[in-house]
Parts: sequence; structure tokens; C-alpha cells
Amino acid sequence: MPTALRICPLCEATCGLTLTLDGSRVTAARGDRDDVFSRGFICPKGASFGEVDADPDRLTRPLVRKDGILQEATWTEAFDTIAARIRPLVDEHGPNAVGIVLGNPNVHTMAGALYPPLLIGALRTRNLFTASTLDQMPKHVSSGLLFGDPFAIPVPDLDRTAHLLMLGANPLESNGSLCTAPDFPGKLKALRKRGGTLTVVDPRRTRTARLADRHVAIRPGADALFLAALVHTLFAEDLTDLGALAEHVEGVEEVREAVRDFTPEAVAAACDVDPATVRAVARELAAAPSAAVYGRMGSSTVAYGTLANWLVDVLNVLTGNLDRPGGALFPLSATAPAPRPAGPGKGFALGRWSSRVSGHPEAKGELPTAALAEEIETEGEGRIRALITIAANPVLSAPDGRRLDAALDALDFMVAVDPYLNETTRHADVVLPPPPPSQSAHFDFAFNGFAVRNQARFTPAAVPLEEGRMDECEIHARLILAVSGMHGAPPSAVDDLAVDTTLAKAVAQEHSPVHGADPKAVAATLTGATGPERRLDMMLRLGPYDLTLDDLLRAPHGIDLGPLKPRVPTLLKTRSGRVELLPAPLAADLPRLRAALDAAPDGLVLVGRRHLRSNNSWLHNAPSLNGGSNRCTLQIHPDDADRLGLADGKPARVRAEGGELEVEVEITDAVRIGVVSLPHGWGHDRPGTRLAVAAARPGVNVNQLLDGSRLDPLSGTAVLNGFPVDVSPLL
Repeated sequence: MPTALRICPLCEATCGLTLTLDGSRVTAARGDRDDVFSRGFICPKGASFGEVDADPDRLTRPLVRKDGILQEATWTEAFDTIAARIRPLVDEHGPNAVGIVLGNPNVHTMAGALYPPLLIGALRTRNLFTASTLDQMPKHVSSGLLFGDPFAIPVPDLDRTAHLLMLGANPLESNGSLCTAPDFPGKLKALRKRGGTLTVVDPRRTRTARLADRHVAIRPGADALFLAALVHTLFAEDLTDLGALAEHVEGVEEVREAVRDFTPEAVAAACDVDPATVRAVARELAAAPSAAVYGRMGSSTVAYGTLANWLVDVLNVLTGNLDRPGGALFPLSATAPAPRPAGPGKGFALGRWSSRVSGHPEAKGELPTAALAEEIETEGEGRIRALITIAANPVLSAPDGRRLDAALDALDFMVAVDPYLNETTRHADVVLPPPPPSQSAHFDFAFNGFAVRNQARFTPAAVPLEEGRMDECEIHARLILAVSGMHGAPPSAVDDLAVDTTLAKAVAQEHSPVHGADPKAVAATLTGATGPERRLDMMLRLGPYDLTLDDLLRAPHGIDLGPLKPRVPTLLKTRSGRVELLPAPLAADLPRLRAALDAAPDGLVLVGRRHLRSNNSWLHNAPSLNGGSNRCTLQIHPDDADRLGLADGKPARVRAEGGELEVEVEITDAVRIGVVSLPHGWGHDRPGTRLAVAAARPGVNVNQLLDGSRLDPLSGTAVLNGFPVDVSPLL
């Protein structure tokens, strides 16, 4: 049977797949053994590609609300409706009357990478909300403050490091995050096999923790305290050595003074980690021939998330492991701008504007998703009256979904770009469904910027677009035209404008490969059968590797661009042109962390967890992925269960400030005493959705336990882990 290559879009590992086809139907998926990056690795998500692709609940035609009911409509009718409703609202109430919500799946498609920035620019709204403030925004903020660029995120050099210290991450289940690494489990096993050391800090004995040389079962939410104590120990025992990075760093002595109070003894009670362990971890980190510190979701979606992410890289700097092979290095994507000469940049600023109701400062141009409901509900100038959601399901992913559920009904108009009628999109007045992934071309604009090895891979659509469907990029382009007053113009106009604008800037930059050229002449050289492909070709030509789209088409399994290399100082965009180790906003937040030294909770706290067969809420409608260990249960330690009178398999009531849930108990010693765990992304029990498999096993929405008031103040990220709960048997 015929086959086609496709990069998997179902998690951050971006593995290459070989699809078996029966006409336009994908009948099987296996790992592409010749893929230059993934080398044949595949996980259950990738193996289920055909099932996900052919999900009968996927929408095939646009939906438009008529007489209060969503009904199938033509594409013309859908975009006519959007143009007729959005522009009058903007003209009457201003651009901030429209809010935009971008979900996690956006970064897994070409359309999601190329068009939302143009949509935001066309609307000129400041009401932008994304999944980042429910996930990784603390890393963007800390990187922006340290390096001047919120996208300059160092990743562990997994293939060459001798020591990996990992916090709040479980890549054996998640496949990695902000660290794009096919076969992350295999890389950790290879680290151990070559004599390296793996230390995992996690309140749960995860599959990853079971693989480690040392598992530190920390109290949830205390990662920043633990990291500060490690930094303190490095200074106290004279273990710091910045190596070649020293001449590019300022603020080392200021950091020494800032962590003076965070001794191993001082943090012991709050972390529930004995001082000897803290010192041992610090000494092992400093003594390793190469090492990397890596933190993810568990150290990000907590009260001190930005401080924890900052301290991760402070440790990498102080041990001389930032920007060196075997340490933490900065990837260089093939579509990144060509490196500029070293020197001062514009820096990174927080709080350039604030949300209307609660005054939350923006971070990276975004407002906290936890504030979305109040921005819709609260009357007054600047109220969000229309909402555009793109691959987003904040009713499940944001705190207090019931409140947001009600708020969405108060909108004047809502548009959703989504293949499903889910808990959020059921409120929309127009739903624009993209085609299945087999019918779309793929290039990983976002994840190549976090990859543990530089490479470039492009896969055309595996099968032709079905009659009646619209390409996802065209959907986005037509949406931009509809909201910008250009409704009726050809969608190619959007791509042409993007090309013209980009090239006009590029030819004026001295370090650009096309400096001084005629932008029209450069545009005429671009290849590609579609506007998005021409834009990809342009970005490759403007990038650091002298590549073109034709180069990628001639290399269907990808082009290996080599291991990560040191990039400091050219990547630094701080005002000083150096790594600014103690930026003022972080220094100002440290007193809050000091106060936490005496604030150890005495009750239960809740953490989330990931499943290998899931990615947030997206994959719960695939039968082969909605089963096995992928269950929505409350995990609790046997001692806590006995104390509270809970029985395995029986229901319990969980309460917190946002509400209460009833959920099945799962007793296990994989969670430490004092901790319960409930996975994210469930709660498929609302009427009006079309998710038959998910609705049959709905689970509960853990974020309903939160009211949205718990935020990391620097990043606006919701505290989804390490918050107190009460648990009791359901009698």
C-alpha cells in the first residue's frame, strides 16, 4: 500500500512518521526510521495518528448560529457573518472590544504559527490570552529578563551532558516540553548508560523519577526555595565557576547577596528536603564535567514560577554550564533570523499595559487567561464583547471553568477556529473547522526553537484536501481579511503583505543575507505552491543556514544541521549586551519568596500529572488513547487515605476556593504523603458538545477547584500546582 511521510503534530517531540494510506484514509502509522531527528521513535499518540485523523466527531463544514442553534453553513456564509459582526463592534467600541484566545495546538501547525500574529496586528487589540499563562510563561519572562529575549530559552544538551537535574518534569509521560527531543526516555537511559547522573525533583515517584539516580520528593510549590538553597550552597562552598561565560555576565555578587537567607537549613521545613540532600545535589552539580538544570510544568505553574525558572538558569550560569556543550544551550532554528552582531539590544519590559478590571500587567504582550472571564463580565469601556478562539478550550484549561462558561454566553459574538464542538466552542456563533492533519503540510516553526539538535524538516500534505474542506492556512487568512475590513480580497493578499513587510525590513538590516537588495526582486525568487510555503521559503532564506524550501523538499526525511553550539554573546538582547543575572523585577519579588520560608502548609496540596496517551484535553476523543493508565483519578498516599477514611476505587469530595469535585480515589505510594494528584484536561460533561468518546468517560475538571485568584505575579501564570485542598470520603 502507498505510504507518505508526516511529522507528528500531537506533542512537542515532533517525531517523523510513515503513514500507510488506503486512498485518502490513513490506516497505520509507524516511526520513520530515516528521519534525521527522531530515527524511528514513536509513542502511542503517534501510532494513533490515523484514528485521530479520521475521528467521526471532527467537524467537516462551518457552523453558523441561526435562531440560537449552530447549523452547518457554507464557507462564504461563515466569513460573511464574521465580517458583518466584528467590524461594527470594533468601529463602535474600539479594538479592545475583541479578545483573542490562542490554545496550545496552535504551535503544532503551520497556520497557527504564521497567522495569529497577523490577526493580532489587524485587530490592534491588547486583549490577548494564550495557553502560555497556563503553562510556560514564567520561562519566557525569566529568559526575557536574563537574556533580553523571551524566546531565548536554553535547553539541556541531552546527548552530551554528564549530569541532568530535572524539576517538575516527567518526560517519560509528556515526551518533553520546552525541550524538543524525540525519544526523551531513550536519551535519559543513554545518559545513565554512559555513566552520567540523573537527579529528579518531584513530589511524585513518576516513571521518570523511577529512572533517576536520585529522587528528591519535594513539597509541591517549593522548587524556587530548593533552587535558591542550591545557589546559596554554591557560593557558601566556593563552588561557582562561570568559565568562558564570565566576561558576558553581570550581577553575580548581587545574586550572592540575594540568596544569603536561603540556607539549606532555612528551606528544609518548607521544602521538606533535609539540608544534607540540598548540599549533596549542589556539590554533584558543581563537580560534574558537564551538567544541565531543566525545569518544567511542575516548577512553572506555581506561586513562584518565574523565580524558579530564573534560578534554573542562575545555576546553569554559576556552574559554567550555560551555553557550553553538555550543558544548557540555545537552539538555532532554520527559520530564526540570521544572527546579528553582538551588542546591546532593546531589552525586555514587563507591564507595558495592564488588564482593565484587576490591573494585571501584561507579559510578552499577553494578559492572564485567568482574567478572561472578568474582562467579559465587567461592564464599562474596553469590555470584551467579541471573542476569537483558535484551537483553545479555556473552559477546561483555565481556572473556574463554570464562571468562564457563563461569561461566554454574555458575549455579543464569538468565532472559533477548531475541528471540534467542545466545552468552549459550543458557545461560538461561527465555528471554522480546519481539516485533519493528514491534509495539511507541516513545518515546526515553534518547536525547532527548543530542539536538542538543530535540524529542519518539512512534510507536504499526505493526502489531498477533501472536497468541501478549506485549508487551515486559508481559513486563517480569510479570518484576517474578514475582521480587518478587507473581506472579499483573495487570501493570498495576506501572505503577500507578510512577505512584503518582512522583506522591506530585512533588506534594511546590515546583518541580513539580503541587505541592500531590492525586496521585489527577492520576493520574485521565492518558491512554493502556496502562500504559506512561500513564506516558509522566505524565512529559510533569511535564516542562518542558507536553506530554501526546495532544499527541504529534496530531503524528505529532513536536514541535520548539527549539534547545538554556543551562541553567547550574539543572541543577547539586553540593554547591557550581557547576561543580567539579577534583573530588578526578580530582585523585587525575592522578599515574597523569603516569606515562604515560614509558610509550609500543614494540609494536603494538589498537583497535576501527565499521561503518555494524552495532551491536555485534545486526545480524549480517540478510543485507543482514552483508556489504560490515562484515567482521571485522585491519587493519594496510603497513609493519607487511611487517615481520611478513603478507599481505593471509591469516590471522594475535593474542595478548594474555586469549588468542589467528586472523583474516584486511587491509592498509591507513588505520591508523597501530604500530596494528592489529579490530571489536567478532563471534565467532558457539558451539554452541547460533540465528543462522544470523551463524554463517555468525562472525568472532572481539576481547574474548577481554583477561582483564578492564585497567580504568579511576574508572569500572570495561573497556579495550577501546589495549592491546598480538603479531601473527604463521599458518603
